[in-house]
Amino acid sequence: MSTDGLDPVIHAPARLRIVAALAQIARDDTIAFPRLQRELEMTAGNLSTHLRKLEDAGYVQVTKTHEKRTPVTYLALTPEGRTALRTYRTALTAILGGSS
Repeated sequence: MSTDGLDPVIHAPARLRIVAALAQIARDDTIAFPRLQRELEMTAGNLSTHLRKLEDAGYVQVTKTHEKRTPVTYLALTPEGRTALRTYRTALTAILGGSS
């Protein structure tokens, strides 16, 4: 955590967009990688790179499976990821001088 309270893992613009998008999904639901990629208009490589950092931090759960014979990747924000986003939002609001 940085001294201003902004989590550097979430603070990167692409990762903030990913976490914000995943936060819109119900807690017990997931989104398929291609759908998130389309919604965020990111390349597969760029999205994968940022997801790895979020996964390493424990903020995103990545589930790889097969449907029929096709590999599918599902994504979800973990409870830790939801907490980190709330904390980030509170810190950002405080920096901007608003109330949380």
